[in-house]
Amino acid sequence: QVQLVESGGGLVQAGGSLRLSCAASGRSFRGYVMGWFRQTPGKERDFVAAISWSGSNLYYADSVKGRFTISRENAKNTAYLQMNSLKPEDTAVYYCAVNGRGTYYYAYEYDYWGQGTQVTVSS
Repeated sequence: QVQLVESGGGLVQAGGSLRLSCAASGRSFRGYVMGWFRQTPGKERDFVAAISWSGSNLYYADSVKGRFTISRENAKNTAYLQMNSLKPEDTAVYYCAVNGRGTYYYAYEYDYWGQGTQVTVSS
């Protein structure tokens, strides 16, 4: 059974940092893109960042470029999202997901999802 488990969310003041982790298990994820999305109540799930299997291709939403960094450790089937200079508008539930198609932007392209972790940034 495939499982993606996010951790590292919490409450932080504006300007602070958090590091999210996503541990995947249950099958081989060789060749899979790992991505992060976020969602606030009543809105669609938005793309945040993604990383290719090799780690050589990184993709970011314009709203997080220069502040967030995605990385992965394939030996651990784990992806990370380092979030710096957090803003109140970054408040959301953050989800990780994996995508075997090689694409990265659209939520419907992802095959498996985690349960999400809440990130709250206070002003």
